[in-house]
Amino acid sequence: MKRRSLLTGMMAATVTPVVAGCSSGTQQTETAAAAQLAASAGHITEGTAITEVFGDGQKLTAVALKYDKEIDAAKLSPSAFEVTDRTVTNVYANTEPAKAAHGVNGQYVVIELSPLDHAARLYEDSFSGSSSSSQQPSAATSSSPIPSGSPSGSPSGGGPGGGGGMREPTLKTASAEVTQVGSVTTVDGDTYAAVSTAVATSKVDNLIVDDFQQLKYTDAGTGRSLQYNLFVPENYDKAKSYPMVLFMHDGGTASSNPLITLTQGLGAVVWASPSEQAKHECFVLAPQFTGEDDEGSDGNAPALRTIKGLLDSLADQYSIDRKRLYTTGQSGGTITSIALDFTYPDLFAASFLVAGQWDDLSQVKPLAKQKIWAVVSQGDEQAYPGMTGIMNTLEAAGAKISRAVWDGQLTPEQFAPYTARMRAKNTPVNFVALKKGTVVWSGLEENSVDNHVCTWRAAYTIEGIRDWLFEQKRR
Repeated sequence: MKRRSLLTGMMAATVTPVVAGCSSGTQQTETAAAAQLAASAGHITEGTAITEVFGDGQKLTAVALKYDKEIDAAKLSPSAFEVTDRTVTNVYANTEPAKAAHGVNGQYVVIELSPLDHAARLYEDSFSGSSSSSQQPSAATSSSPIPSGSPSGSPSGGGPGGGGGMREPTLKTASAEVTQVGSVTTVDGDTYAAVSTAVATSKVDNLIVDDFQQLKYTDAGTGRSLQYNLFVPENYDKAKSYPMVLFMHDGGTASSNPLITLTQGLGAVVWASPSEQAKHECFVLAPQFTGEDDEGSDGNAPALRTIKGLLDSLADQYSIDRKRLYTTGQSGGTITSIALDFTYPDLFAASFLVAGQWDDLSQVKPLAKQKIWAVVSQGDEQAYPGMTGIMNTLEAAGAKISRAVWDGQLTPEQFAPYTARMRAKNTPVNFVALKKGTVVWSGLEENSVDNHVCTWRAAYTIEGIRDWLFEQKRR
């Protein structure tokens, strides 16, 4: 699959004018109307929809319109543009079709849109439509992005893991209709008057998501195939050695569409964000599982061997440091990480375990000699007692563990001193429980499942844990 797979069928050379309520007539009338629409589209030559991934999924957050001349940034007004079913939050000019902190004179007018609009949502699952958060930015705009994801039905547990009865996740192609309802001034002093025609975007820029390749691996030993997404560092140099992060999604995002794991939340894309790569240049591997049979959360040995085979294959193909392989996952993804940890105890340098557990505590004892940071919510009736049981087992086996209870509604910046204090203890295992009543987002219910889901919406925003992960190296 091509990197820009969401562009399928959308790569027209120019934007498409759209008029609401037009009816069919004679061919002559339609031809005349089309000519009139093309003229009324004015000086706009192209429209690009810009998407970002937030904690609760991918959203359409901006549109960039290309004009035939440079636009005077100082004379632009947000009231000059309307976007169908959307709230315009900012308008500015730019030299490229991209969001920016400040506008500059250029051929592009960037129209920022509220991510809280219902129509902003591109990724949908059973939970994404009812929750919202405005405290934190997306993975593309901050070193500490916003919370994530989709549930796995009832919180995944131990060996069984996964979830049932949930709506299958879907992903819409980004598109928007924009109308220039006010005047726009060029740097030459020309005034482009308002037009009554809406212009439809014809291109899509999926921030960070488009930087992943969609590939397929077939394991020679098991005969199984696995779709996966791979991020290769932008300035990859085979003479250097790079760490790699493996992210595994929850059971609720099982799908045949490999883009689901990238767009459901932050678990995969946060590691590939420009700010994160500037600090920790790394490969990011995000498999797309279709169900329990290939995700290995039930301890399925062939599935685990296939995942291990994929890791080995990539380490052979690229200059990847085998002593700096890291695993992380949410819910069922954590369960699979745990299974890999005790099946291949010398594979990973460290594990970041989010909202998961393992029922058979006798199997987890090898983790006592590993580096682990686990985050669960006290309101998660399965993951909290389950992970607590794991920690007690590891401690009894000799592991040194730091434990803490944190407020789950802290911003990324507010989490920083808490992670700093825990890291200063320098224990190989860290266990954080997010306080009950502080985790669930507005619009969701204070119940076990919503605590489960909102755990990873918070966990992947915590920069200090991500930094800790990269500090670990296998001996």
